Amino acid sequence: MHITLIRHLPTEWNIKEKLQGRKDIVIANLTEDYEKKIRENKQQLVKLAPFDLVLASTLKRTHQTAHIYGYKPETEQLLDELDFGPFEGAAKKKLIEVYGDKWIENPKELTLGESLINLEGRITSFIDKYADFSSILAFGHGAWIRAIVSYFHYGDINMMNKIIVENNQCITIHF
Repeated sequence: MHITLIRHLPTEWNIKEKLQGRKDIVIANLTEDYEKKIRENKQQLVKLAPFDLVLASTLKRTHQTAHIYGYKPETEQLLDELDFGPFEGAAKKKLIEVYGDKWIENPKELTLGESLINLEGRITSFIDKYADFSSILAFGHGAWIRAIVSYFHYGDINMMNKIIVENNQCITIHF
């Protein structure tokens, strides 16, 4: 199975470097640079098509992104972003000030609004649920995508915060 993941287009909170988590925030107005990257990603998606399934989280920003790409995705709750709890709406640097090295080196030990062990469980549930599909396109979120990439490469999510996934970045992984 291969999964192509696209992180949602930026929101005003992304631009201000605030953690969003489960806050249901809409995407911001697109810049010319993002529109160019969408065109480039669409060319890549044509090469990867057809997709057996197109999915998005329950949050508006992933559905808006999918629609801009020309897809009408099915909603999949397992794709929802990490619940950052009290850090939602706060600057990302605040979370790093509080948790420091643990956030970078061993995030599985943390519980924010959701435990990161639960996030890893949602990723393994996603992989198991869709194992019989050969090609999936999923519109998702930064922490979730970093976590599945870490899981794919290292067998768990502990390297997720050493991985960078930009808004509108397209990544394909093969399970």
